[in-house]
Amino acid sequence: MINRRDFTSALGAGLAASVLPGRSWAAPYRGPNVIIVRFGGGVRRLDTIEPDTTYAPYLLNVLAPRGVLIPDLRIDQMEGGNTSHAEGTLNILTGRYEAYRDAGSGLLDDRLEPTEPTLFEYLRNSFDIPSHQALLINGEDRPQEEFFTYGVHGHYGIDFRSEMLSLHRYKLYKLDQILQEGELPEEALEAARTQYSDLINADKRSIVPDQSPEVTAFWQRWRADYGDDGFKNPRGDRLLTELSVRAMRQLQPKLMMINYQDPDYVHWGNASHYTRAISVIDQGLQRLVEAADTTDGYAGSTIFVIVPDCGRDSNGLIDLPYQHHFNTRSAREIWALIFGHGIARGRVMDGVRDQVSIAPTVAALMGLKAERAEGDILSGLAS
Repeated sequence: MINRRDFTSALGAGLAASVLPGRSWAAPYRGPNVIIVRFGGGVRRLDTIEPDTTYAPYLLNVLAPRGVLIPDLRIDQMEGGNTSHAEGTLNILTGRYEAYRDAGSGLLDDRLEPTEPTLFEYLRNSFDIPSHQALLINGEDRPQEEFFTYGVHGHYGIDFRSEMLSLHRYKLYKLDQILQEGELPEEALEAARTQYSDLINADKRSIVPDQSPEVTAFWQRWRADYGDDGFKNPRGDRLLTELSVRAMRQLQPKLMMINYQDPDYVHWGNASHYTRAISVIDQGLQRLVEAADTTDGYAGSTIFVIVPDCGRDSNGLIDLPYQHHFNTRSAREIWALIFGHGIARGRVMDGVRDQVSIAPTVAALMGLKAERAEGDILSGLAS
């Protein structure tokens, strides 16, 4: 493995190595945009990066030749470890395993919050980047991941948080507007008050609904296009693609993470839900990449990092196949693809790599240091 300074120099990014967290001033950011795509919901290599069995042909046949494929990325086998979505996402964001704590979980509800800095905090503490240009795009059925906007490490935290685009956040905006407008019948207004209170109480950490004016304007335009009833806007992972493409055009994030999730619906054993969801993510990737290739501020200056949150069980003999919670080998076997500005094309990385290497590698690509990450920076990416 090469060290972070050597890797940053090899990329030729021209970013100052002295720009590290903890400075008393913030420099303007002049590095590449980075879009992290959590190919989420837990997916197997067999169904994604294997040529004869893939349900993601755009990923494998179009995107992989544009960059570096890492076919043997793994999640460490820890005693008591859970190979799941929240944990895998925080591994990617912090570069550490088990870097989280319970944020007030209820029965059958995993509410985790980072105990170590996230990539967004490292970035915003290092450079003069407003919160609306550090974005998490979250799914409507994963409200517990609304907690991932910042960690609780003493030198970072809420002042360096990301913003969140999700239906949860849109509903907060919409209900606040409905209550301010006061135009509905009293019975409907009372229902709106109750729903608004429930959403606020879902996260007691004083970060909602105080989104930036830029994100508020984003939701204003969304409401004008899609209305209040929820029947016009896309749903599931198609919603995340729409939010992300709009964000590129309207908010111009420097770092954005998109938490796709729909393959997880396979838990009840219906394989078609899973394979169709992989295809939907693949179609979303095509739209995202085409948007980045043609949008001012992104064309020629964007890096994509595509990585699953976890794998899935490959044992077809169990009563409910396609599980992932049991720390089995196939649930820990994942992959990654990195392509774009400064990245080599058509390269396959040999050997085993680790999921917690993603955060320090992204940090190096952006000219900063993920000082609390435990993973190694991936070598062999530079063109």
